[in-house]
Amino acid sequence: MKAIWNNTIIAESNDTVVIENNHYFPPETINKDFFKESDTHTHCPWKGEASYYSIEVDGKVNADAAWYYPKTSHLAKPIEGYIAFWKGVQIEE
Repeated sequence: MKAIWNNTIIAESNDTVVIENNHYFPPETINKDFFKESDTHTHCPWKGEASYYSIEVDGKVNADAAWYYPKTSHLAKPIEGYIAFWKGVQIEE
């Protein structure tokens, strides 16, 4: 699977985990050059507290377009630390 934004592959993996129709990419499969930590946090009742990344490619910024759970609840352990995308980031095979 590939995560693409602004015509650039920002993550690629054969081992994504799909939960609630979102592909979660292992942390080592993202291109960290494009990711910047955000101060945004949200809470999911069954997964835990999410942290966010903004994505910057060729000078364009997509704020809070990626999220991950640094520490998950017991039920969501398979995606702990894994990164998922939204806000126009395309996920393709």
